[in-house]
Amino acid sequence: MTVSVAWGISGAGDYLAESIAVIKKALGQYDLRMMVFLSRAGAQVVRMYGLWAALEEIDPHPQVEVDANTPFLVGPLQKGVYRFLVVMPATANTVAKIVTGIADTLVTNCVAEAQKAELPIVILPCDQTPGRFSTPLPSGKKLTLTTREVDLRNVEKLRAMKGVTVLKRPEELLRILEKYAS
Repeated sequence: MTVSVAWGISGAGDYLAESIAVIKKALGQYDLRMMVFLSRAGAQVVRMYGLWAALEEIDPHPQVEVDANTPFLVGPLQKGVYRFLVVMPATANTVAKIVTGIADTLVTNCVAEAQKAELPIVILPCDQTPGRFSTPLPSGKKLTLTTREVDLRNVEKLRAMKGVTVLKRPEELLRILEKYAS
């Protein structure tokens, strides 16, 4: 039986290529259908990194945010059309909004409504390791950043939320997909 999954992408370049690679691998291993949706920033970043064609291999018609409720994904999420919701990668801004209950983007609104429907949610936050880290730029060069304490606290709040599984790496999604596909 095909397992349908809603996959939201926010505006992070960190873990983006790895997330797409993991989803492609999962599609080869399991009977899955991925419905991809992106915040406006997510669509911009996917294009900047030259990954739009790779995304269309996963879902030929990725849906890009017009506003927090357009395209209308809340209904299908609440009706159980999708087995669970994945947000990968999630920016620090997206995580902050989720933990404070702000649902003003397509991604954060889908998370809020999935929570109300008690639909399982899987999130990969970018900023969850203390200290300095390197992230790839669209040019291939590396940018070194420092994780803020507020972002670390928000990830801990995210981990404490009912019905939310927080990933540390994109590859961890495979074991979750295996559970649902079995």
